[in-house]
Amino acid sequence: MRTDATAPTDDLGAPVPLSARPERVVSLVPSLTEAVATTVPGVLAGATTYCSHPVDLDVGRVGGSKYPTVDSVLDLRPDLVLANAEENRPDDVARLREAGVPVWVTAAPATVPAALDSLERLFTHAFEVPVPEWLTSARRLWSAVAPVRAHAVVPVWRKPWVVLGRDTFAGDVLRRVGVTHVYADHADRYPRPSLDELRARFAGGEADLLVLPDEPYAFTDDDGPDHFPGVPYVLVNGRHLTWYGPSLVEAHPTLLHTLSGVP
Repeated sequence: MRTDATAPTDDLGAPVPLSARPERVVSLVPSLTEAVATTVPGVLAGATTYCSHPVDLDVGRVGGSKYPTVDSVLDLRPDLVLANAEENRPDDVARLREAGVPVWVTAAPATVPAALDSLERLFTHAFEVPVPEWLTSARRLWSAVAPVRAHAVVPVWRKPWVVLGRDTFAGDVLRRVGVTHVYADHADRYPRPSLDELRARFAGGEADLLVLPDEPYAFTDDDGPDHFPGVPYVLVNGRHLTWYGPSLVEAHPTLLHTLSGVP
C-alpha cells in the first residue's frame, strides 16, 4: 500500500496519488496506449478514438486526444488516466483531478532518450513493473546519431502548412537516422511558413529533401509533393516518426531503409 509520502510524481512534478498499482487505466495519448497495452497487458479500460495500436485493442473509447469526453472517462471508473502536456488540455486534466482521479501527465519529449526516460519512469514508478525489453532494445537502436545525409523540410499539416521546428521528438528521430531539418533552429516548435517560403528553402539550396508523414496530416504521392515540383521526397509512416513506445524498435530499421536512397 502506498502512502502520500511515497506517491510518485509525473513528468511535470505533480504528485499522482496512487494507493496501489493501477488496474483500470484510461489513456488519452495514442503512443502511451500502445506502450501500456504491450507492457502491462489487461490494465487499459479506455482510450481515444485515435489510439489505433495495438490493432486488436478492445476498450471503451472516450473521444479524441485533444477533446476527450471527460464524462466518458469518468464513466469507466479509472484509477489512473494518462495524458500529455502537449496533446491534452490542462482544463480536462484539472477536471479529472477534481473528480478524484489520479492523472499522470507526460512532458512533450524533445529527444528519443527523453521519451524513453519518461516511459521508464511511468512503468517503474506508476505501474511498478521492470523496464520492458522493447524499451531496452529501443535505447540501444537509437543511441547513435548517423552522419547527415540530407537537409529536409518536414510538413506535418497542410491548409495551413505546418512544419517541424525546434525541440521536437520527430526532429530528433530524423536526425538520428541522418536527416536534419531546416527549421530546427526556429523559435517555434511548429512554425507555419508560407508555401513560397518553403519553396524558397529548396530553391536556395538550404533543403534538398521533402519528408512527408501520413499523420497527423495524411500526405500521399498525390497530396504534398505536387506543391514542390522537382523536389525529391519520401513518404514515411507517421507512427514511426512521432510515436514513442514499442514502435520505436521497428521504426529505426524501417526509417533507415526508407531513407537509404536519399543522396
